[in-house]
Amino acid sequence: MTTRSQSEADKVAAAGFSEVYEPVKPYLDDLDVFLQSQVTELEPEIQEHVRYVFGHSGKRLRPMLVAYSGWDGPGSDSKENLIKLGSVIELVHLATLVHDDILDEADTRHRQETAAKKFGPAAAVLIGDVLFSHALKLAAEFDTNEVCRSVAQATARVCAGEIAQTYQRGEVNYSREFYFRVIQLKTAELFEVACRLGAKVAGYSEDFSEAAGLFGRHVGIAYQIFDDLVDLYADESMIGKTLGTDIDKGKFTLPLLLLLEKLPENESDSLMTRFKAGDKSVAADFTSRLHDFPIFEEVVGEFESQLAKATDAVAPFENLPPVAAMQKIAELVRAQLGRIA
Repeated sequence: MTTRSQSEADKVAAAGFSEVYEPVKPYLDDLDVFLQSQVTELEPEIQEHVRYVFGHSGKRLRPMLVAYSGWDGPGSDSKENLIKLGSVIELVHLATLVHDDILDEADTRHRQETAAKKFGPAAAVLIGDVLFSHALKLAAEFDTNEVCRSVAQATARVCAGEIAQTYQRGEVNYSREFYFRVIQLKTAELFEVACRLGAKVAGYSEDFSEAAGLFGRHVGIAYQIFDDLVDLYADESMIGKTLGTDIDKGKFTLPLLLLLEKLPENESDSLMTRFKAGDKSVAADFTSRLHDFPIFEEVVGEFESQLAKATDAVAPFENLPPVAAMQKIAELVRAQLGRIA
């Protein structure tokens, strides 16, 4: 693995992001206006907190997926519905981030204090709850109950993934299948529902909507694999969020599972014994051993495999307007590796 300077890494990431951002900038601008308008519908006591969360929400990748999956859709009112749908998905996503930061005791996200750090974890729990509930309120305003049902189910599955992971922390007796199950629930679920409902709301066929959902699922898995790499291999000043929280909290992600498979049994057992005893220095030993094996390259191989499955899912529909744009999203996710590779 080679290391890039921060400026080089930022250029790699920015090149991919700008290509997919510019076509949907008007959509994202309208989405931001819509989200800000929703703040005034909340109780006065919570408005400042929600505005703070909105102000540090990242690239809006999930609303982008909504926009691209519904690109030039045949539905007559698709633009307004896609803006509302993107807002619903973003609200659920932000709620999960607020809650995740509490569980991870993270201090920063996007180079700013997390809601838990700024307002306290108790208030942050309630902020996340408000975001969840308002998302379901907006979802219920669609003419079909499918949006509300799908978003509610996705929210429950995201929470189930967090519960499954939380109760397995510090344990490594589960399979890679369990690891992929958790990330499909925690991350890929929202990517999948964003793409499937984006195509559906825009008026595309059921077949394409399902294919778009598969695209989102595999892009979401790839994105989480990237995030796992970030936590162990990136530089905190580049990424702008608290790193190293996975191993500190006992989350044995794919790189760590591969490491434990490759270490001599006695060394693996020793590291896990120290970890379970609460030895804080063991995290550094895990991290240093990662660089003694081609683990980064193996994980990148799985990352690339998931992106290939994503593009294959929508390939049969290449003549539809969304597909070329969706492929650019996959390339954007791939370009993020430039920040750590």
